[in-house]
Amino acid sequence: MKIVVTLPGGETKDVNAVPGNTVMDTMRVARLPVRAECGGAMACATCHVVVDPEWIARVGRPGDEESDLLEESDYITDGSRLACQIIIKDALDGLRVALQPDAFEE
Repeated sequence: MKIVVTLPGGETKDVNAVPGNTVMDTMRVARLPVRAECGGAMACATCHVVVDPEWIARVGRPGDEESDLLEESDYITDGSRLACQIIIKDALDGLRVALQPDAFEE
């Protein structure tokens, strides 16, 4: 399986993904520059991604707690999600997300 991650500068990376892992963990294993300060505890919004519109229905919308964290971002859009809350499953093979500047580790 794979997911496609677009970095803030526009570069795209095809990343191997394992069902059951999160998108955040998948990006970390691939050594992509995701801040992910809380390590997936949903205590921050430093793994903020925007899900490609074609994938939103399969990924789903954020819950209330996740939405509250995303509200703090200057980069929030209709497709915003926390990568730590998206679990990789077979139906997400080929998923496209864009890592947002507030989650990019420079």
